[in-house]
Amino acid sequence: MIVTFVLLSITINAQIKNAKTETVKVFGNCGMCETTIEKAGSINKIAKVDWNQDTGMATLTYDTKKTNQDEILKRIALAGYDSEKFLAPDDVYNNLHGCCQYDREAKVAVKTETKADPSDSNEAKLIAATNEKQEVNQLKPVFDNYFLLKDALVKSDGKTASINSKELLSAINAVKMETLKMDVHMVWMKVLNEVKEDAEHISDTQDVKLQRNQFMTLSKNMYELLKVSKTETPTYYQFCPMANGGKGANWLSKENTIKNPYYGSQMLSCGKTVETIK
Repeated sequence: MIVTFVLLSITINAQIKNAKTETVKVFGNCGMCETTIEKAGSINKIAKVDWNQDTGMATLTYDTKKTNQDEILKRIALAGYDSEKFLAPDDVYNNLHGCCQYDREAKVAVKTETKADPSDSNEAKLIAATNEKQEVNQLKPVFDNYFLLKDALVKSDGKTASINSKELLSAINAVKMETLKMDVHMVWMKVLNEVKEDAEHISDTQDVKLQRNQFMTLSKNMYELLKVSKTETPTYYQFCPMANGGKGANWLSKENTIKNPYYGSQMLSCGKTVETIK
């Protein structure tokens, strides 16, 4: 068993960069629990969870630059399974299959809205509002630099687009993902690698055609992120049917008027608003 564990650890560490391995108690009963726990806590090439049904111990191996133990245990808790640090929501636990409803011993509940749990409801609302504002402020530079990049592509200005994309990359790298709310955090983890890759490719060239190709996937991922984030003003999700070789492509804009970043002055008003995000 020891040899098998060592070989498994070596294999996982080779797949995950900046790997750290820890063992923590996660409550559960059966093989069905094992499947759910491991699926909830694992993220491809970022985090791997291996739960032992006999001991109730979970081995967490994760990239320390992209996640941490608390975030993994929160995901597991939100799937219905207590750990020594976080308690699953009662409604999620109650919906587990009968054989999966283990004896509950954990004491600290996982929160998705706020880390505090004051008895005064007004204080709770104030803290929740403060946390939400901090989250918006943290992601605001990412969205702001995306819009500046979009404006540069509307003007077919490859040099400015390159500069704006470098600023976008800096804003992305500055985000402290561990402070994001769970729903935002999950989307951030999903899109992060592609968003960074697109920003890097756009910043590395001043060829507008190449920049616009990367802007398609960048816009797709930014849309997913914006959908789960709170914004102070409406944002418009717009579509050009001519882009991407006639397959069409989307982008985000702060104004409802169409200014096409894929064709610029050639077809400035080509497109339509397909969704208003508030």
